[in-house]
Amino acid sequence: MAERNLTRAASNLSITQPAVSNALRRLRDLLGDELLVRKGHGVEPTPRAMALWPVVRQSLAQLQESLAPDSFDPVTARTTFVLAMADATGATLIPPLAEIIEREAPGVSFRVVPLTTRDPRNLLDDATADIAIGYFPAVISDITAQAQVDNVMTHESLRLYDGEYVCVMRRGHPLADAPLTLDVYCAARHLLVSFSGKPFGFIDEALSGLQRERRIVLTVNQFFTAGRVVVNSDLLTVLPRHFVSVASLHDDLIWRPLPMRLPAVHVDAVWNPHRTHDAAHRWLRESIARAATLTTPQQAAHLQNQAHLKSALGKPALTASPSAPSDDISDLSNGP
Repeated sequence: MAERNLTRAASNLSITQPAVSNALRRLRDLLGDELLVRKGHGVEPTPRAMALWPVVRQSLAQLQESLAPDSFDPVTARTTFVLAMADATGATLIPPLAEIIEREAPGVSFRVVPLTTRDPRNLLDDATADIAIGYFPAVISDITAQAQVDNVMTHESLRLYDGEYVCVMRRGHPLADAPLTLDVYCAARHLLVSFSGKPFGFIDEALSGLQRERRIVLTVNQFFTAGRVVVNSDLLTVLPRHFVSVASLHDDLIWRPLPMRLPAVHVDAVWNPHRTHDAAHRWLRESIARAATLTTPQQAAHLQNQAHLKSALGKPALTASPSAPSDDISDLSNGP
């Protein structure tokens, strides 16, 4: 299942390919399913195999941890971690995280890759990223529901901090001194931050529920780019409130509350459960959680409950937004 190739699987298991084939045949006979079928130069799993794999993978990881627990010393480690996040999240978390690295793990490296979707599970499953950080309301709801129904942890998460999206405009904007009503907001010209490039975000989803819409004239894939464009135009955009200050845009931009009700915005770290018991990944999660406590005093107070934090770091910490939308995840793959 991991290699999708019998020869590579045999090499990893230090046995011959015929031995792997014989073991696979016995599994097929036992379970009454082909499990893996040939495709190109490798194999692909059947639906039955895909259904079994999360339980098998999690059980193997727990067995590995029990028989051969690993250790991780950040002082001497030379590990590289890959983090997937948007630039607004990076602007908040990376500075305090960099301080932790310099002080405690001088040999550890981080690579931050752009988050291009509101559903990062494929990135985590194919090991493109070790952890994804962002606003994933539909994903958190989905994995929570799966855990309750099937008692299987397909992915795990940790709540880092709460945020708020606001309407942002340049100082001196014609709308700056008037109340930002829903009519005024919809009549304006807008810039959309969309990770996927689609010209429809969760703000548009909320407006659609009110039978309203806005005019999007420009779409970009970074919050910082959006901020710089809005500074020099009469476009409105939606940014995380904290980003206006951490990106040094406070002197050039002003923000107003959005004229419609939105679900609470939670920033979560999500990872594949087979990494939960890995000592290096545990250190990574702990460091990210500590970095989150340094972002604002409010967030520090929120996360100083050490009992909750230790529980979340050591075992599943699934927290669903009670108002998270239940629509198709593809509709949430964009930004605001």
